[in-house]
Amino acid sequence: MRHISLREFRTRGAKALQDVPPGETALLVGQNGPAFFLVPVLGDVVQEDRDLRRAMAKASLREGWLAASLAGDISDEEIDQEISEVRASRRLRDAG
Repeated sequence: MRHISLREFRTRGAKALQDVPPGETALLVGQNGPAFFLVPVLGDVVQEDRDLRRAMAKASLREGWLAASLAGDISDEEIDQEISEVRASRRLRDAG
């Protein structure tokens, strides 16, 4: 995976990508570290978009499972309370 600075990508655009071999993912890196992946489109754009979204969802689930395991056990009442709070905030958001 090639690393390209955000500054170079902003100023040189396509020229900054010339050194990236076809089919290879590039990582755009800013002053605060990695910022974006540039993933090449190799075939069906719609299918690749679905695959990428699926991979991101799985990563998010793994992150949530890790956070839950670090938080420890919570009671059914605490789970019900959290669900109620989320539903109430969604109702307010949708009404407003």
